[in-house]
Amino acid sequence: MAGTCPWIAVVDDDPSVLKALRRLLRTRALHPKTFASAREFLAALADGVPECLIVDLQMPEMSGLELHQHLTKNGFEIPTIIITAHDDGDVRRRCESAGTAAYLLKPLQDTTFFAAIENARASRG
Repeated sequence: MAGTCPWIAVVDDDPSVLKALRRLLRTRALHPKTFASAREFLAALADGVPECLIVDLQMPEMSGLELHQHLTKNGFEIPTIIITAHDDGDVRRRCESAGTAAYLLKPLQDTTFFAAIENARASRG
């Protein structure tokens, strides 16, 4: 049954980023599901929870940090990796204080990216 296979959610409003990350994750035999918005991802939670969430920080309607905070507030303990093209020390500290698993800068470095995913997946117990 497909629903029992562990999967990783990728949320980004840039279709090219979604496509690239989907391909990259598949090179490591990971099972990504991509979403163009936080709203689209939240609607998909009815079908199951990912073992890890990779989310763009800056998106319309709901930022990656706001999505992480919303999930936590509603009892979803999903290790979250924030990705961003715009490094900001204050935002980084807010993400870390909110309990995100990692804060990574685009363009993503493969080694750092996959290490963050492994750490996030391992944190689930």
